[in-house]
Amino acid sequence: MSPFSSLSRGPASILRILNRRHIVPLVRRGNICPSTYLPSSFLPNPRFHRGIAMDAQDLKHYLADAPPSVVRLEIETHFDPLTDKQKRYAHFISRASFEGTRVVLRQISPESEPIFDFILALHKSSGGDWKSLQTKAGVSDEDLNHFFNYAAQFLGNNGNYKSFGDAKFLPRCPEAAFAALAATSPEAQRYYQATAGAIFSADKPGLLHMGYPDQGHMTTYYPDSPDITKAEIDAVSAWMEKKGLLPENTRLVKRSDGSIFEILIASGDASIPSEGGDIGKDTEFKLDDGVLTGKTIRLVYGDYSKEMAAVAANTKKAAENGDNENQHKMYDAYTQSFTDGSLLAFKDSQRFWIRDKGPMVESNIGFIETYRDPAGIRGEWEGFAAVVNLERTRAFGALVDAAPSLIPLLPWSKDFEKDKFLSPDFTSLEVLTFAGSGIPAGINIPNYDDIRQREGFKNVSLGNVLNAKAPNEKVPFIAEEDLEVYKKYRDSAFEVQVGLHELTGHGCGKLLAETSPGKFNFDKENPPISPLTNKPVTTWYKIGQTWGSVFGSVAGAYEECRAELVAMFLGCEFPVLKIFGFGDGSFDLDGEAGDVLYASYLSMARAGLVSLEMWDPKSRKWGQAHSQARFSILQCFLQAGEDFCKLEYEGDDLKGAVIRLDRSKIPTVGRKAVGEYLQKLHVYKSTADVEAGTKFFGDMTNVDPEFWGKKVRDEVLANKQPRKVFVQANTFLDEATGKVTLKHYDATPEGMIQSWAERSI
Repeated sequence: MSPFSSLSRGPASILRILNRRHIVPLVRRGNICPSTYLPSSFLPNPRFHRGIAMDAQDLKHYLADAPPSVVRLEIETHFDPLTDKQKRYAHFISRASFEGTRVVLRQISPESEPIFDFILALHKSSGGDWKSLQTKAGVSDEDLNHFFNYAAQFLGNNGNYKSFGDAKFLPRCPEAAFAALAATSPEAQRYYQATAGAIFSADKPGLLHMGYPDQGHMTTYYPDSPDITKAEIDAVSAWMEKKGLLPENTRLVKRSDGSIFEILIASGDASIPSEGGDIGKDTEFKLDDGVLTGKTIRLVYGDYSKEMAAVAANTKKAAENGDNENQHKMYDAYTQSFTDGSLLAFKDSQRFWIRDKGPMVESNIGFIETYRDPAGIRGEWEGFAAVVNLERTRAFGALVDAAPSLIPLLPWSKDFEKDKFLSPDFTSLEVLTFAGSGIPAGINIPNYDDIRQREGFKNVSLGNVLNAKAPNEKVPFIAEEDLEVYKKYRDSAFEVQVGLHELTGHGCGKLLAETSPGKFNFDKENPPISPLTNKPVTTWYKIGQTWGSVFGSVAGAYEECRAELVAMFLGCEFPVLKIFGFGDGSFDLDGEAGDVLYASYLSMARAGLVSLEMWDPKSRKWGQAHSQARFSILQCFLQAGEDFCKLEYEGDDLKGAVIRLDRSKIPTVGRKAVGEYLQKLHVYKSTADVEAGTKFFGDMTNVDPEFWGKKVRDEVLANKQPRKVFVQANTFLDEATGKVTLKHYDATPEGMIQSWAERSI
């Protein structure tokens, strides 16, 4: 249900910069001598990262990419043909999306917002003349480049933690270089001091990763709550589920005496809605059972009021410029939601979004994906505006038409499938704006099970994200003899994979449930027979439960894995490959369609291998849902037997390791293994069997610390490639004429900084 992405997000609530308890004090500038700084080709000097509790070998994996892979999102040829009204519609959606930037920053870490302001203050004081600023600061070319690299990666992730991996990244230069840059401008100095040393701090290894506060990790979904426990968070979540209060636009505070838990609701208006909120006008509730017996839960409106009011002002203008009634109503519902905090109004916006078929400008905005909340229920802010690519959309439309004949091929009976496949809109988009912590390759939303099961969903593939290329990309772990086919067909294979993943992966499956008291969406007296036990199922979703609330923090990675497996399973269907222009639909493993299929399986195996970058050996914690899923699929390939897939290497250090995959066995051995893995995940999900499903998925994603966690991971890190960060265009409206103009920026760190400076967020 969440975005498919090797670029993704990846699904966080919201907070102010209230809590600096994790941050150590600033040291005096004189404590670090720039002359002793080692070039980036050497291991980092721990003296440059305050209070280091890890060795230099470990620390180097947290340093910012040098250089980052900065890529421009090309949009001009698709934006120009739009009508003036459509351009205004796109402009206001873009502005609404970007107005939530500070929400994202505060969702990532307490220091992210002042770092953002520090970078932009330096641009403002220099007027973009970085050489003059360098001279004034007295920093070296190398240190200025390290600042640029850090700034580009920071702005590309909307914070100082990677959007793909949830790990902190640190500058490669000494702290003195940043301090010298800050000293050139009083405004920059003020913001730099507000970071309280957190740009460079690495004294507590647990805080280098996101997670629960009682496990020592960074999270900003529970501000001013250093002693809040996972049990308390879960108890509040259960109360919200019981009351029918949706969590995506909330964050949770445990007040200092421990007697009051405040649920902060994002809204432009800080007062209680005149008609009442989503659960009425009451805002205080005394609990009389469970972990929180005797405690009070209080609802507080107006979280991020300034940002949400600015968002709502722009969604209101977007509504006025919509092409049709669904767009008008969709953006009216968005405006209501962002003004008074109603997620019921937000759900209405998603209903109108589903009905808005075939628009020229596609969009979505709100608290969507819940990957970064350790509890897996609070959404991170994001918003996008994009232009439909009509030519590529035709292929996805044909895939939608084929879906009703493809889904019955999946390895479960109709009892575990929707009664009727609700054909969605599936479009290929060229992104104008994607505001959030990262940009995915594809999206399947909304994430609300009741809407998906009864009303449908939409799929989008982000074409200019898929096609964006960084120069001189290296491809480790692919054998020399496979490189030509891999490089030629990996993008095509990925597009097929995205299509199947979003449409048939996230789009398939039935959740067996009690929908209202005594009413079920299956025959309770004669329950479906589980293909795993050959016995009637004994578990299902109770009233008010959702997939996310039952499976909790494991839900994101679990669902991404299920969708990936569907794509791998149905990708073996040659008629599907024909839809995308490969082959004539007949079985031909040695032809071009076979090349695409081979590239797809090779890509997945390689993705599973490099995913180990996102596994932290200290906490034994996965930092990214898609990576966790893909590692398990690599294990599925390796466990398939018959030498279908193996990791080939020489020596104990795994230097030069490559993936060997038997192309001839993909339709047989490979597909069989994928089908068996997929069947288990699907049935456990469908029947709400969280105990069996969580244990099984945990076993498949378990990382042996000696071989996979040490030897293989070390080789992966030694060959790590920088992730792309995207420079996006800006739109500008001439109020007098109603005309919108587009401005692109250079694909450089300086261009990235300028693009953000000119957004005036």
